[in-house]
Amino acid sequence: METAQERLDLENAKNKNNKKSGQAQYVVFNIGEEEYGIEIEYTREIIKSAQITNVPNTDEHVVGVINLRGIIVPVVDLHSRFEIEEDSGDFEADEQRTITVEVNDMLLGIQVDHIEGIVWLEEDSITPAPDVESGLRQDYLRGVCARDEDHLLILLDLEKTLFTQ
Repeated sequence: METAQERLDLENAKNKNNKKSGQAQYVVFNIGEEEYGIEIEYTREIIKSAQITNVPNTDEHVVGVINLRGIIVPVVDLHSRFEIEEDSGDFEADEQRTITVEVNDMLLGIQVDHIEGIVWLEEDSITPAPDVESGLRQDYLRGVCARDEDHLLILLDLEKTLFTQ
């Protein structure tokens, strides 16, 4: 399960006013070599490890379900959803986490390689996602934001990422 510190950090971040004037908080994580962010308001908790039970006849990107204190939660593998090779990052298996999110009144888990942390972003620093010929589908994206001169943060639209076919 998650560490006490991870639960405390997430709860502290969510309990603060998560919408300052012109700013919003994001949970930042890695899938392969890229950094992604989701709005913290969707996030319920971050789980260090959980026993995933495979479910037959599900979409390719659904790896199974977990039992989260008596609640059965489907888990989506973002590597598969985004068609990213599993070994494309520099993270150890024990860094993998499942972020539970609530979208459209549905509790889901998303598997990620590594949690970077929680950040505040200026809303006006978020730009629309550029059109690309291959790679991540643009409709999955809310936008992109420069973290520094060398890194872009890809902001996901969770509804479209999890529910668009």
